[in-house]
Amino acid sequence: MNFITRLRKFPFWSWLWFIIGALYFILPLLATFEFSLSWDPANPLKAYQRAFEDNRFWNSFMYSNVLALATIVVSIILIVPTAYWIRLRLPQARRIVEFITLMPFVVPAIILVFGLIRIYSTPFSIPFTDVVFMQPLTNFKMGTNILIVGGYVVLAMPYMYRSVDTGMRTVDIRTLTEASQSLGANWFVIITRVILPNIRAALLSGALLTFAIVVGEVTLASFLGVNAFGPYLFLLGQHRAYEPAALSFVSFLLTWLAMGLIQLVTGGQGQAAGTH
Repeated sequence: MNFITRLRKFPFWSWLWFIIGALYFILPLLATFEFSLSWDPANPLKAYQRAFEDNRFWNSFMYSNVLALATIVVSIILIVPTAYWIRLRLPQARRIVEFITLMPFVVPAIILVFGLIRIYSTPFSIPFTDVVFMQPLTNFKMGTNILIVGGYVVLAMPYMYRSVDTGMRTVDIRTLTEASQSLGANWFVIITRVILPNIRAALLSGALLTFAIVVGEVTLASFLGVNAFGPYLFLLGQHRAYEPAALSFVSFLLTWLAMGLIQLVTGGQGQAAGTH
Protein backbone atom coordinates (compact mmCIF):
# COMPACT_ATOMS: atom_id res chain seq x y z
CA MET A 1 0.00 0.00 0.00
CA ASN A 2 2.80 2.37 0.87
CA PHE A 3 4.52 1.52 -2.42
CA ILE A 4 1.38 2.40 -4.41
CA THR A 5 1.03 5.68 -2.54
CA ARG A 6 4.63 6.62 -3.23
CA LEU A 7 4.23 5.65 -6.89
CA ARG A 8 1.24 7.96 -7.24
CA LYS A 9 3.19 10.83 -5.69
CA PHE A 10 6.18 10.28 -7.96
CA PRO A 11 6.38 13.20 -10.45
CA PHE A 12 6.59 10.97 -13.52
CA TRP A 13 5.92 13.62 -16.18
CA SER A 14 8.28 16.11 -14.58
CA TRP A 15 11.15 13.63 -14.63
CA LEU A 16 10.25 12.50 -18.15
CA TRP A 17 10.49 16.01 -19.61
CA PHE A 18 13.64 16.67 -17.58
CA ILE A 19 15.32 13.57 -19.00
CA ILE A 20 14.25 14.46 -22.57
CA GLY A 21 15.62 17.99 -22.15
CA ALA A 22 18.87 16.69 -20.66
CA LEU A 23 19.35 14.23 -23.52
CA TYR A 24 18.68 17.02 -26.04
CA PHE A 25 21.70 18.92 -24.71
CA ILE A 26 23.95 16.05 -23.65
CA LEU A 27 23.78 13.84 -26.76
CA PRO A 28 25.24 16.47 -29.17
CA LEU A 29 27.98 17.15 -26.64
CA LEU A 30 28.82 13.44 -26.40
CA ALA A 31 28.81 13.18 -30.20
CA THR A 32 31.23 16.12 -30.42
CA PHE A 33 33.48 14.54 -27.81
CA GLU A 34 33.45 11.17 -29.61
CA PHE A 35 34.27 12.85 -32.92
CA SER A 36 37.19 14.73 -31.35
CA LEU A 37 38.67 11.40 -30.21
CA SER A 38 38.36 9.67 -33.60
CA TRP A 39 41.25 11.40 -35.38
CA ASP A 40 43.90 8.87 -34.40
CA PRO A 41 42.79 5.63 -32.67
CA ALA A 42 46.33 5.14 -31.37
CA ASN A 43 46.27 8.57 -29.75
CA PRO A 44 42.66 9.61 -28.95
CA LEU A 45 43.77 12.94 -27.46
CA LYS A 46 45.69 14.02 -30.55
CA ALA A 47 43.14 16.71 -31.46
CA TYR A 48 43.41 18.23 -27.98
CA GLN A 49 47.21 18.13 -28.09
CA ARG A 50 47.32 19.83 -31.50
CA ALA A 51 44.80 22.45 -30.41
CA PHE A 52 46.59 23.30 -27.15
CA GLU A 53 50.00 23.38 -28.84
CA ASP A 54 48.88 26.20 -31.12
CA ASN A 55 50.01 29.55 -29.72
CA ARG A 56 47.22 31.29 -31.63
CA PHE A 57 44.70 29.44 -29.50
CA TRP A 58 46.20 30.64 -26.23
CA ASN A 59 46.70 34.20 -27.49
CA SER A 60 43.15 34.51 -28.80
CA PHE A 61 41.61 32.78 -25.79
CA MET A 62 43.45 34.96 -23.27
CA TYR A 63 42.64 38.07 -25.28
CA SER A 64 38.93 37.17 -25.30
CA ASN A 65 39.08 36.58 -21.55
CA VAL A 66 40.54 40.05 -21.03
CA LEU A 67 37.81 41.55 -23.22
CA ALA A 68 35.18 39.58 -21.28
CA LEU A 69 36.47 40.86 -17.92
CA ALA A 70 36.54 44.43 -19.22
CA THR A 71 33.00 44.06 -20.56
CA ILE A 72 31.76 42.68 -17.24
CA VAL A 73 33.33 45.55 -15.27
CA VAL A 74 31.96 48.23 -17.61
CA SER A 75 28.52 46.58 -17.62
CA ILE A 76 28.39 46.50 -13.82
CA ILE A 77 29.50 50.13 -13.54
CA LEU A 78 26.84 51.18 -16.05
CA ILE A 79 23.89 48.93 -15.20
CA VAL A 80 23.95 48.54 -11.41
CA PRO A 81 23.59 52.28 -10.59
CA THR A 82 20.99 52.64 -13.36
CA ALA A 83 18.84 49.73 -12.15
CA TYR A 84 19.26 50.85 -8.54
CA TRP A 85 18.18 54.44 -9.25
CA ILE A 86 15.20 53.32 -11.34
CA ARG A 87 13.90 51.02 -8.61
CA LEU A 88 14.48 53.64 -5.93
CA ARG A 89 13.47 56.96 -7.50
CA LEU A 90 12.22 56.48 -11.10
CA PRO A 91 9.91 53.44 -11.26
CA GLN A 92 7.93 55.12 -14.05
CA ALA A 93 11.01 54.94 -16.31
CA ARG A 94 11.36 51.19 -15.90
CA ARG A 95 9.45 50.25 -19.06
CA ILE A 96 11.45 52.73 -21.13
CA VAL A 97 14.75 51.32 -19.89
CA GLU A 98 13.56 47.75 -20.45
CA PHE A 99 12.64 48.65 -24.01
CA ILE A 100 16.09 50.18 -24.58
CA THR A 101 17.82 47.08 -23.19
CA LEU A 102 15.85 44.92 -25.64
CA MET A 103 17.17 46.81 -28.65
CA PRO A 104 20.22 44.49 -29.11
CA PHE A 105 17.71 41.71 -29.91
CA VAL A 106 16.24 43.87 -32.69
CA VAL A 107 19.43 45.42 -34.12
CA PRO A 108 21.77 42.67 -35.43
CA ALA A 109 25.43 42.64 -34.49
CA ILE A 110 26.40 43.22 -38.12
CA ILE A 111 24.49 46.53 -38.10
CA LEU A 112 26.12 47.50 -34.82
CA VAL A 113 29.66 46.84 -36.01
CA PHE A 114 29.16 48.66 -39.31
CA GLY A 115 27.77 51.63 -37.39
CA LEU A 116 30.82 51.66 -35.12
CA ILE A 117 33.17 51.44 -38.09
CA ARG A 118 31.30 54.12 -40.02
CA ILE A 119 31.39 56.62 -37.14
CA TYR A 120 34.76 55.96 -35.52
CA SER A 121 36.92 55.13 -38.57
CA THR A 122 36.92 58.78 -39.65
CA PRO A 123 37.98 61.92 -37.76
CA PHE A 124 35.17 63.03 -35.48
CA SER A 125 34.43 65.84 -33.06
CA ILE A 126 32.54 66.15 -29.79
CA PRO A 127 29.13 67.72 -30.46
CA PHE A 128 28.66 71.36 -29.39
CA THR A 129 32.41 71.78 -28.80
CA ASP A 130 35.47 72.70 -30.83
CA VAL A 131 37.32 69.50 -29.84
CA VAL A 132 38.19 67.48 -32.94
CA PHE A 133 39.83 64.04 -32.86
CA MET A 134 41.95 63.84 -36.00
CA GLN A 135 43.00 60.26 -35.25
CA PRO A 136 40.20 57.69 -35.81
CA LEU A 137 39.74 55.19 -33.01
CA THR A 138 40.14 52.25 -35.39
CA ASN A 139 43.67 53.35 -36.31
CA PHE A 140 45.25 52.21 -33.05
CA LYS A 141 44.82 49.12 -30.92
CA MET A 142 43.57 50.80 -27.75
CA GLY A 143 40.84 52.58 -29.70
CA THR A 144 39.74 49.31 -31.30
CA ASN A 145 39.66 47.64 -27.88
CA ILE A 146 37.46 50.46 -26.58
CA LEU A 147 35.09 50.06 -29.53
CA ILE A 148 34.77 46.31 -29.22
CA VAL A 149 34.22 46.45 -25.44
CA GLY A 150 31.51 49.05 -26.04
CA GLY A 151 29.90 46.77 -28.60
CA TYR A 152 30.05 43.81 -26.24
CA VAL A 153 28.43 45.88 -23.49
CA VAL A 154 25.53 46.57 -25.85
CA LEU A 155 25.19 42.89 -26.82
CA ALA A 156 25.27 41.74 -23.19
CA MET A 157 22.99 44.51 -21.90
CA PRO A 158 19.70 42.53 -22.08
CA TYR A 159 21.12 39.68 -20.01
CA MET A 160 23.07 41.75 -17.50
CA TYR A 161 20.27 44.26 -16.90
CA ARG A 162 17.66 41.60 -16.30
CA SER A 163 19.96 39.66 -14.00
CA VAL A 164 20.65 42.78 -11.94
CA ASP A 165 16.99 43.86 -11.96
CA THR A 166 15.86 40.40 -10.85
CA GLY A 167 18.45 40.41 -8.06
CA MET A 168 17.26 43.80 -6.81
CA ARG A 169 13.69 42.53 -6.64
CA THR A 170 14.75 40.03 -3.99
CA VAL A 171 16.04 42.69 -1.58
CA ASP A 172 14.39 45.72 -0.01
CA ILE A 173 16.32 48.49 -1.77
CA ARG A 174 14.51 51.34 -0.04
CA THR A 175 15.00 50.00 3.49
CA LEU A 176 18.67 49.25 2.89
CA THR A 177 19.19 52.74 1.47
CA GLU A 178 17.42 54.50 4.32
CA ALA A 179 19.32 52.45 6.91
CA SER A 180 22.63 53.23 5.22
CA GLN A 181 21.86 56.93 4.97
CA SER A 182 20.91 57.03 8.66
CA LEU A 183 24.42 55.75 9.39
CA GLY A 184 26.01 58.48 7.27
CA ALA A 185 26.83 56.46 4.13
CA ASN A 186 27.04 58.28 0.80
CA TRP A 187 25.74 56.97 -2.52
CA PHE A 188 29.04 55.35 -3.50
CA VAL A 189 29.26 53.43 -0.22
CA ILE A 190 25.61 52.38 -0.46
CA ILE A 191 26.04 50.90 -3.94
CA THR A 192 29.45 49.28 -3.44
CA ARG A 193 29.14 48.02 0.15
CA VAL A 194 25.41 47.47 0.58
CA ILE A 195 23.71 46.86 -2.77
CA LEU A 196 26.41 44.88 -4.59
CA PRO A 197 26.89 42.24 -1.85
CA ASN A 198 23.13 41.66 -1.69
CA ILE A 199 22.84 40.98 -5.44
CA ARG A 200 26.01 38.89 -5.69
CA ALA A 201 24.20 35.89 -7.20
CA ALA A 202 22.53 38.05 -9.86
CA LEU A 203 25.83 39.69 -10.76
CA LEU A 204 27.56 36.34 -11.12
CA SER A 205 24.77 35.03 -13.34
CA GLY A 206 24.95 38.11 -15.54
CA ALA A 207 28.74 37.89 -15.60
CA LEU A 208 28.57 34.25 -16.77
CA LEU A 209 26.21 35.13 -19.62
CA THR A 210 28.37 38.10 -20.58
CA PHE A 211 31.50 35.93 -20.54
CA ALA A 212 29.86 33.34 -22.80
CA ILE A 213 28.71 36.03 -25.25
CA VAL A 214 32.12 37.69 -25.49
CA VAL A 215 34.17 34.49 -25.82
CA GLY A 216 31.93 33.04 -28.53
CA GLU A 217 31.19 36.26 -30.46
CA VAL A 218 32.41 36.36 -34.07
CA THR A 219 30.86 39.28 -35.95
CA LEU A 220 32.24 42.27 -34.04
CA ALA A 221 35.67 40.72 -33.59
CA SER A 222 35.96 39.76 -37.27
CA PHE A 223 34.99 43.11 -38.75
CA LEU A 224 37.03 45.10 -36.22
CA GLY A 225 40.03 42.88 -36.95
CA VAL A 226 40.87 41.74 -33.43
CA ASN A 227 42.56 38.46 -32.56
CA ALA A 228 39.69 37.03 -30.50
CA PHE A 229 38.76 33.41 -29.79
CA GLY A 230 35.49 33.45 -31.78
CA PRO A 231 37.08 34.32 -35.16
CA TYR A 232 39.96 31.94 -34.45
CA LEU A 233 37.58 29.03 -33.83
CA PHE A 234 35.53 29.96 -36.90
CA LEU A 235 38.58 30.09 -39.18
CA LEU A 236 39.94 26.87 -37.68
CA GLY A 237 36.68 25.14 -38.52
CA GLN A 238 37.01 26.18 -42.16
CA HIS A 239 40.24 24.22 -42.62
CA ARG A 240 40.25 21.53 -39.94
CA ALA A 241 37.70 19.18 -38.41
CA TYR A 242 38.95 17.59 -35.20
CA GLU A 243 40.57 20.54 -33.42
CA PRO A 244 37.41 22.71 -33.54
CA ALA A 245 35.40 19.81 -32.09
CA ALA A 246 37.93 19.46 -29.26
CA LEU A 247 37.89 23.19 -28.52
CA SER A 248 34.08 23.27 -28.61
CA PHE A 249 33.93 20.45 -26.06
CA VAL A 250 36.43 22.24 -23.83
CA SER A 251 34.39 25.45 -24.03
CA PHE A 252 31.30 23.52 -22.89
CA LEU A 253 33.24 22.14 -19.94
CA LEU A 254 34.47 25.60 -18.99
CA THR A 255 30.90 26.92 -19.10
CA TRP A 256 29.63 24.12 -16.89
CA LEU A 257 32.54 24.68 -14.53
CA ALA A 258 31.63 28.36 -14.28
CA MET A 259 27.99 27.45 -13.56
CA GLY A 260 29.13 25.07 -10.84
CA LEU A 261 31.31 27.73 -9.28
CA ILE A 262 28.38 30.16 -9.29
CA GLN A 263 26.20 27.59 -7.55
CA LEU A 264 28.97 26.92 -5.03
CA VAL A 265 29.62 30.60 -4.30
CA THR A 266 25.97 31.65 -4.13
CA GLY A 267 24.61 28.53 -2.45
CA GLY A 268 22.48 29.41 0.55
CA GLN A 269 22.38 33.11 -0.20
CA GLY A 270 18.64 33.13 -0.61
CA GLN A 271 18.15 31.40 2.76
CA ALA A 272 20.52 33.83 4.42
CA ALA A 273 18.70 36.80 2.94
CA GLY A 274 15.38 35.51 4.13
CA THR A 275 16.50 35.30 7.75
CA HIS A 276 17.14 39.05 8.09
